[in-house]
Amino acid sequence: MAKGKKYIDAVKRYDREHLHSPSEAMDLVKTLATAKFDESIDVTIRLGVDPRKADQIVRGTVALPAGTGKTVRVAVFTSNSESAAAATEAGADLVGGEELVAEVEGGMLDFDLAIASPEMMPQVGKLGRVLGPRGLMPNPKTGTVTPDVAKAVEQFKGGTVEYRTDRYGNIAVSIGKASFEPADLMRNFATLVDELNKVKPASAKGRYFLKCNVSPTMGAGVKIDPSRVTESA
Repeated sequence: MAKGKKYIDAVKRYDREHLHSPSEAMDLVKTLATAKFDESIDVTIRLGVDPRKADQIVRGTVALPAGTGKTVRVAVFTSNSESAAAATEAGADLVGGEELVAEVEGGMLDFDLAIASPEMMPQVGKLGRVLGPRGLMPNPKTGTVTPDVAKAVEQFKGGTVEYRTDRYGNIAVSIGKASFEPADLMRNFATLVDELNKVKPASAKGRYFLKCNVSPTMGAGVKIDPSRVTESA
C-alpha cells in the first residue's frame, strides 16, 4: 500500500534503524502520529520464549496507570441478577445470561471484551468458535472469568489490558494515545515491562527481551534498544 506524504516526511526525520532509549522513543513516536484522529501508541516486544511449549506461553493482564485512552465495550455473561445489576452499574455495555449467549451465537459481536461469571462458562464455552478466533473468549488467567464481574468491568474500563505471546513470541499492547504526554506513555511502558519481567517463564533461557518497537496506528515504528527496556521499569 502506498504511503502518504505525511508518513514519508515523518520517516525522513529520523534513523529508522537506530536503537533508542525508551524515553527517546516516547518523545519521537508522538511526532510520527500525523493522522487526523488521535492515534493509538502500540508497543510490540519480542520475547525470548518458545510459545510452542505450554510452560513458555506468556499471558495475563496488566493495569496501565495512565489508562489506554480507549473506550472499551464490555459484555458480561452472568445468570445472577445481583451480579448483572452490579456489572451494569460498573459500566458494562451488554449484560445477560442465556439470552446474551443466544445473541452472540446469532452473530452479535458489538463488544471489545467479554467477561463471564463461572456458572456461565458451560454455556459461554459453546461460543468458542465465535469468540476464540477474535480473542474474546473469557479466561480465568486474564481475569475475565470471575465471580466478581463488576470489579472486572471497572478494571478493564479503567485501563487494564490483556497480553499474550503470539506464535512468534511477540507481545503487542496499546499503551496509550498520541495525545498522551510522553511521561504517561513512559509510565505505561514501564509498567508493562515490569509485568513481563514478573511473569518470565522459569524455563526461558538466554536473553528475554529480544526486540522492541513502538509505533502510532498509522505511522512508522521506532526501535527501542532491547537491552535498555528496563531503564524505565
